[in-house]
Amino acid sequence: MENKKPQTVHIDNVEYDANDFNEEQVLLFNHCLDLDRKINSTTFQLQQLQVGKESFLKMLKEKLADVPVEA
Repeated sequence: MENKKPQTVHIDNVEYDANDFNEEQVLLFNHCLDLDRKINSTTFQLQQLQVGKESFLKMLKEKLADVPVEA
């Protein structure tokens, strides 16, 4: 008999022991975990892209301010 440490998972405020998951449930749970990691990574990259765009737009505005406007 194997004594596994409980791996508690909360889904919709219900507690589950992942050790009791069948093969299909484990696969679906792993997909969810992987997608969470990808969402977090993509969100981080989006933040970097937004800051980069803001910086380039600021530099462009500064350069445009240097150019005299023709009447």
